[in-house]
Amino acid sequence: MKIFLAMLTTCLLLFGQPSFAIDLQTAKTQGLVGETPSGYLEAVKPASADTKALIDSINAKRKQKYEEIATRNKTSLQAVEQLAGKKAIEKSAPGSYIKLGGSWKQK
Repeated sequence: MKIFLAMLTTCLLLFGQPSFAIDLQTAKTQGLVGETPSGYLEAVKPASADTKALIDSINAKRKQKYEEIATRNKTSLQAVEQLAGKKAIEKSAPGSYIKLGGSWKQK
């Protein structure tokens, strides 16, 4: 029984860790990340490993989607990124951070 409990505890510790990772809404609410005119997220202040991983993951997915849209519409990736950035900033909730003119502002 003790061995079973030790194994169960070990499994919970090993596999339970990802549930502690931060999600986008929490990161935005806490002012850790913000939207930029480039269409991608950036850290508002020095990022933890979890926040950095979140930003990298979301930005990679966004870039893939932007490339698909650019190809489908026969336009440049940069044009899609700029339009997406503009829309993301417009849709950002009050209190969230947006980058305007190279500096962070709270919406």
